[in-house]
Amino acid sequence: MVVDAEQIKQTLRESGLRCTPQRYALMAFLLEHPSHPNVAEIFAAVNRVDPRCSRATTYNNLRALVQAGLVREVAVEGRAARFDAKGLQHHHFICDRCGEVEDMDWYDVPLPASRTLGKRTIRESELIFRGVCEKCSRGVPPKRPRRKTITT
Repeated sequence: MVVDAEQIKQTLRESGLRCTPQRYALMAFLLEHPSHPNVAEIFAAVNRVDPRCSRATTYNNLRALVQAGLVREVAVEGRAARFDAKGLQHHHFICDRCGEVEDMDWYDVPLPASRTLGKRTIRESELIFRGVCEKCSRGVPPKRPRRKTITT
């Protein structure tokens, strides 16, 4: 993917964030690498380009980008969180075996009725599908859930 430098700068400004070299580098990396990298992968890549970018700076800027709504943090149970630059809306599929995170086509998910929300306000919603990816499921029968046996 070709990254438009001016578009990144404008997006950061419009979200209320200063366009620091480190933030720019993080956004550019995430836009160029839609593979949902974890923070260690992001730090290593950005640090190669700008050695002044420390781990703390990487974490702090990722947090700021997530809070500004420019980056999505995808929680993967038992593994490091992965990050995704928000572009087109999409859902995610997380493989139980290899932990890979894949983009899934977007479709609208109905929001709960307002009476069930109480005083909660929904900012956004997304679906995360979990299971076994195509690569891991080739030639391997799916595991059947164990049934708990209760003995007395």
